[in-house]
Amino acid sequence: MGDFDFLVGSWNVHNHRLTKRLIGSEDWVEFTAPAKSWSLFEGKANVDEIVFPDGVRGLTLRLFDPATGKWSLNWSSSDTGTLFPPVIGEFTDGRGVFHGDDTEGGTPVRVRFVWSDITENSARWEQSFSTDGGASWELNWIMSFTRA
Repeated sequence: MGDFDFLVGSWNVHNHRLTKRLIGSEDWVEFTAPAKSWSLFEGKANVDEIVFPDGVRGLTLRLFDPATGKWSLNWSSSDTGTLFPPVIGEFTDGRGVFHGDDTEGGTPVRVRFVWSDITENSARWEQSFSTDGGASWELNWIMSFTRA
């Protein structure tokens, strides 16, 4: 509970994103986007919104389940208005690891989010996909957060 309190506030988010996934591409795009985050349910929920350069907005809803001690992270974007399947996990020693199942271009993927390098004024988020059940991972998106 309260694991995402570090994220509350305004951020400048430097994005480093793979342009094409699951094909062995090394073509990355970089851009910065503003984000805001706030806490709900006395730290048992967290929401953030990021505004991408093309005007599309992304939203993450994070919910803590007291029965399991785990978080579900649920992503949506303004261009679809639907929630992607959640990733579920927890923080251990200041590092959050979350897994879930989804598809990418019709291909089933295991998804991994990692939150790390968390300080009062910075944090790092990574997204990776696996097509072999987690034996290997393709890192495809890195967000470096700096407090605005």
